[in-house]
Amino acid sequence: MLEKIRPKLKTRKNSGKIYPFVGSLEKSLDIIILICYDLSMSRKKTINNSKGPETYIRDESGLLNNIEYVFNEDGSVDWRSMIKEEHLFPNKSWFDLRKKDCPRSIEGLKDHQLLIKLSGIKELARLRGFSDISYDLVKCELDHVAVVCRMSFIPNYETNNSITVFQDVANATIENTSSFAKKFLETIACNRAFVRCVRNFLNVHIVGDDEIDKSDIKKSSQSNDLSPVGFLKKELSESHSISSYEDFLPMLREMHKSKQINIESAIIKEWRSFTDIPAKDCRILLGALKSF
Repeated sequence: MLEKIRPKLKTRKNSGKIYPFVGSLEKSLDIIILICYDLSMSRKKTINNSKGPETYIRDESGLLNNIEYVFNEDGSVDWRSMIKEEHLFPNKSWFDLRKKDCPRSIEGLKDHQLLIKLSGIKELARLRGFSDISYDLVKCELDHVAVVCRMSFIPNYETNNSITVFQDVANATIENTSSFAKKFLETIACNRAFVRCVRNFLNVHIVGDDEIDKSDIKKSSQSNDLSPVGFLKKELSESHSISSYEDFLPMLREMHKSKQINIESAIIKEWRSFTDIPAKDCRILLGALKSF
């Protein structure tokens, strides 16, 4: 640097005469230049990368230090309350099916009238913490893809400080997707499985936007089915935007957990599709759906 600057400063013009810098004066000038350079460097912004890592530090309970959590009465984390409003929006299909105007805000709406964005599920997964995620393609056909999402959630006080593995399944077909999504059934199925895995593990009952049936095809076969199973499927489709048994499972588990239905869990576990549900149990489910 000095070699570039010194030639410009070695001479001065004063009244037409040139006075060279010599001896100690030149050395003093070098020192002054170095001091000025050091001052300019010290004024540069100091880089601090500690802010990023600090946001991921957890306490002995497995909770993030920089997050204020909301808790249930039993001491567990209320993960539903941890969802930011920016990730929620009204379920337009729910209101359209009832011929009601869809509100512009989520204020005053119940969970079954809401949808949660994929971004909200990702945020919940980050807050809870997971160390591994994998997808198992259990069915892959031209018109039907089924995927199992398996996640390893890191230890926290809710799981006795041990790693917990949880999985859930979802499908995507040309009948429960629409538009361009029909060309990407594997991706849609993976997203749906991920959403279900996270929210079912964290006991969040708001349906994911990725989960709902967005098809624009009316199934005439459902409207002509006058059996108890047919009425059950019709009620689920028209009132809850549910078209498959896989979509119905989270709601079924919630109704059983809240004791809204008087059906033994061992019987429910034997069901693999709507056709496995006996007529009497279909009637019980229909009655429970009216108040769900």
